[in-house]
Amino acid sequence: MNESLLLDWLYKGRLHSYPQIYTAKGGNCMPYYGFSYGYLSYLWFMLPAIVITIVAQAKVKSTFHKYSSVHNYNGLTGAEAARRVLMLNGITNVSVEYVNGHLTDHYDPRTNVIRLSDSVYHVSSVAAVGVAAHEAGHAVQYATGYAPIKIRGALVPVTNIGSNLSTPLILLGLFMNSEIMIWLGIFLFSFAVLFSLVTLPVEFNASRRAIQVLGESGTLYGEELDGAKKVLTAAAMTYVASTLTALLSLLRLLLIFGRRNHN
Repeated sequence: MNESLLLDWLYKGRLHSYPQIYTAKGGNCMPYYGFSYGYLSYLWFMLPAIVITIVAQAKVKSTFHKYSSVHNYNGLTGAEAARRVLMLNGITNVSVEYVNGHLTDHYDPRTNVIRLSDSVYHVSSVAAVGVAAHEAGHAVQYATGYAPIKIRGALVPVTNIGSNLSTPLILLGLFMNSEIMIWLGIFLFSFAVLFSLVTLPVEFNASRRAIQVLGESGTLYGEELDGAKKVLTAAAMTYVASTLTALLSLLRLLLIFGRRNHN
């Protein structure tokens, strides 16, 4: 079950189980029912993020599929393109390896390794070259000391802790009627939101670096370069959708428990 839906369900159930919970205003006591708890209200509240996520996922899938069938004029595979981007940026301490899966491509800064998937490593398509160059762009970011990627790296430990503990703390706070635990859980969840926000400039910058090098080096030409741009733009929209989902989830928590605290 979605964590936000679980919180809604438990919180609503707790309110129904304890009808004696009241708030006093101007000497009059009234029951507190909170901010639109329930599955339908959750779906309406999150609808923009849900729609954008569905559209973004469909777009990246269709765009990658389209340009996976377009081979680049130079015949470079994704692995060769990644190595070229690294070489042109004077980076010699990063290796390029194969990894199983579909679009499981990533750069690992701990081992200085770019890992490219089945549909990228050995493939000479425009889509493969664009994705590979994007991952190489992350390596360039680390090599040049790009500030947002340093910030994102510093946020990883606390984000992992927050992602694991935020929901349990909020649920425990509900059962124990502890405002401190609830707000500590929300505070920890906010680090995941911050991580998503910082990820946006990191991803867009890596794509910009990739397209710039691919164009200036003559790795891709004309429509090939335009195709790579479309693939990377579609991929970037999935990060936008993820960030919007995180922001709306945090806003919903603030509205629910902020109003509870106010009343």
